[in-house]
Amino acid sequence: MEHDWTCSNAVLMRCSDALFPPNRFGDYSSRLKFEIIGCQGCNFTYGEPFSIVASTIRSKANRMTAPNHNGFTRRDLFNRAAGVAAMSTVVPALAASAADSEKAAVNGRIKQSVVFWCFNVAGDEWNIDQTCKIAQKLGCQSVELCGPETWGSLKKHGLTCAIAPNGMPGAPFMKGLNNLDYHDEVITRTKEMIDKCSDAGFPSVIAFTGYKWRKAEDPNSGEIPLEEGMANCVKGLKTLAAYSEKKGVNVILEHLNTRDDSHPMKGHPGYQGDNVDQVADMLRSVGSQRVKLLFDIYHVQIMNGDVIRRIGAMKDIIGHVHTAGNPGRAELDDKQEILFPAIMQKLIEIDYKGFVGQEFIPTRDPLAGLTEAVKLCDV
Repeated sequence: MEHDWTCSNAVLMRCSDALFPPNRFGDYSSRLKFEIIGCQGCNFTYGEPFSIVASTIRSKANRMTAPNHNGFTRRDLFNRAAGVAAMSTVVPALAASAADSEKAAVNGRIKQSVVFWCFNVAGDEWNIDQTCKIAQKLGCQSVELCGPETWGSLKKHGLTCAIAPNGMPGAPFMKGLNNLDYHDEVITRTKEMIDKCSDAGFPSVIAFTGYKWRKAEDPNSGEIPLEEGMANCVKGLKTLAAYSEKKGVNVILEHLNTRDDSHPMKGHPGYQGDNVDQVADMLRSVGSQRVKLLFDIYHVQIMNGDVIRRIGAMKDIIGHVHTAGNPGRAELDDKQEILFPAIMQKLIEIDYKGFVGQEFIPTRDPLAGLTEAVKLCDV
């Protein structure tokens, strides 16, 4: 279809993912965000161009044989059409650049992950598909601590599960490897998850020391001495290491704080692995490159502090990292005390190649808070 075209000051047009009425060239446009500011003296400038402009102008130029009222000849229009046609060859690259501009993680030096449970139980209570879509949009590469029943959604969105749950029912950090009474169940379930991660191509499974009481849920049942509990952990982890080494999957044990008793997911009074230095030493004694530490910045700040120095001291054993603001396990904003950009820089300095999982509990708009956190850690 041909339409009259004259050179004049073009209007500014913006659209996104919608069908729009005919533009000044008489063409419909759809499913592409674009803007054009052009034709002041026929010197085209543009925001995110679309190739239909070139074909429209060329179509009209082919039948222009005399100067129009602005004094442009057929040859002038051919030249301008060629310029716009050349513009169209870079549309894919520019479209990709525009998509990247919407991402919060663009530098690629810190691989970021979204911890599913935080945004599923608080805020807008995102389901797995919502979480995956948001993670992908922000430039995160993973949604983690979600079970195998959710992995189809992760795969659909091109995401990995940076660290999987261990398959224990209830609060998985209560019954752990420090208690021989729970070894059979914990080891069996963890091996099953190792198999599933190996099949899915996912890198890691989480592990816990467990609570220090003889019966994990009963503080009156007596305590397991620390030395005994750590020895039991080593025994269990060596069993898991022998299995995980064959499967190519990491077992990552988390250190947790026992000081915050205000919320069941902000602190874990009774957890035996609450001293990160002791936990790191215990993990080293396992003697496997497949057994690592989950360095949770929030928990370390509460229990031990000196986070940056400890990252340097534990660079040989850190296999995964979590974030959250302290106090409160909330957003990574100016209401908390941890300087996350400096910590991310330290991770880069030690050549850390694992993931950083955003594990804060949202207290306000969850998307805004997560976007801010991902940008903050994208050093």
